[in-house]
Amino acid sequence: MVQEKKFRHERKFIVPMMSPSEIRHLILHHSAMFSEIFHERKVNNIYLDFYGMTNYHENLAGQAQRIKIRIRWYEGLFGEIKNPVLELKIKMGELGRKRSFKLQSFVLDRNFTFEKLQKEVFEKSNLPVEVMELLKMAHPVLLSSYTRRYFRSGDKKYRITLDNNLSFYRIKNRNNSFREKFTDNYMNILELKYLEEKDSKASKITSGFPFRLTASSKYIYGIDLLAL
Repeated sequence: MVQEKKFRHERKFIVPMMSPSEIRHLILHHSAMFSEIFHERKVNNIYLDFYGMTNYHENLAGQAQRIKIRIRWYEGLFGEIKNPVLELKIKMGELGRKRSFKLQSFVLDRNFTFEKLQKEVFEKSNLPVEVMELLKMAHPVLLSSYTRRYFRSGDKKYRITLDNNLSFYRIKNRNNSFREKFTDNYMNILELKYLEEKDSKASKITSGFPFRLTASSKYIYGIDLLAL
């Protein structure tokens, strides 16, 4: 099954000096009348990049058109991974959209290899031919995990996610012990998400927060922290 979402804006704020509860208080008291819409949960990702770290360098350079490849799942980080989803995040200037594909379950432990991922997951997940060709040129480079909360504006046109408790692990094609880890319990990442046609009113929402907009990416942050 393939899910393709419309192009949307994603405005990020990095908030290093406040607690999640303080940020949550600001969100819930914003004039746009945000309310929490989902339970807090852990989000996990395996990021893939091309040889030569093409995605990483294109992101750093601010290239207008680029793609990010990741496998996402929720709650437990290791062991049997149920209901994973392959996500292709396509960036076109300030806009982005996501193509999502359901994957076969797999096990993430010290026996994990990229060869197993290719043969036992990708090849058995009925992925489109063009996606399979793309995956043949990519390989896993980073494992990340963080806690996420979800909010929606009173008019239901704007969404916010709040991420904290960030952890990053080095992940390789094989021989993974997952001992190379970096944890950041102080950084919070707030992200405002909305469809392209709603951009005209977004500045009023962003001006209601005492935070600075950033182009930062958790993928870039994790790669830099682990010096991959």
